[in-house]
Amino acid sequence: DCNWIPADREGLSICDATSYAFANEVDWSKIDVLTFSWQKCLGGEAAHGMMILSPKAVARLESYDPPWPMPKIFRLKKGDKISKAIFDGDVINTPSMLCVEDYLDALDWAGKIGIDGLIKKSKSNLKVVEDWVAKTDWIEFLADDPKVRSNTSVCLNVIHPKVAAMGPDEKSKFLKSITSDLSKKNIAHDINSYKEAPAGYRFWCGPTVEESDLKVALAELEKVFNEKVKNL
Repeated sequence: DCNWIPADREGLSICDATSYAFANEVDWSKIDVLTFSWQKCLGGEAAHGMMILSPKAVARLESYDPPWPMPKIFRLKKGDKISKAIFDGDVINTPSMLCVEDYLDALDWAGKIGIDGLIKKSKSNLKVVEDWVAKTDWIEFLADDPKVRSNTSVCLNVIHPKVAAMGPDEKSKFLKSITSDLSKKNIAHDINSYKEAPAGYRFWCGPTVEESDLKVALAELEKVFNEKVKNL
């Protein structure tokens, strides 16, 4: 929701679209600086990404000089002009060419699907989880409000009475035993919740995930959970 960003803003709007780009529409009229990852929705290597600047952001770069020393890796201009060479392919430090080639392969894959297709896949995957949550009484979305719910990194909270009554460590151990079983079966990997989030589950539902695979993972999660909760 970018409606809160005024069209006649004086400052810059900066957007970290790491898990958003290629899975949702972007209102470019409201964005001045946007960053995205090679990894998340494109399936490339981690630790690499891109930055998109609007003409307004470029003008800001060229007109402002910070009063503190700027590390070389963060310098985007020479003198009072933006360093266009960086945006034309020159690099400050040479990245892995294997990672670059992998990214080109990811772009080729994405191009065959198209931006509309990538967005559709992510929204369809979220719908799969929504339908499953609606009929499963021991699980709910961590984000109650659908308006702020991610369609890529989908976080779930376990509300089964026996699990909810557990202490934090006991609950975490129990839920991780379930994710361990799914990983051993090669059905779902790394679906534990974020370290600082409430103990639960997190599914990547971006365009690199197939709807059919997600349905299998959710079905198996439900099966294993029900089997283990009976023994509590």
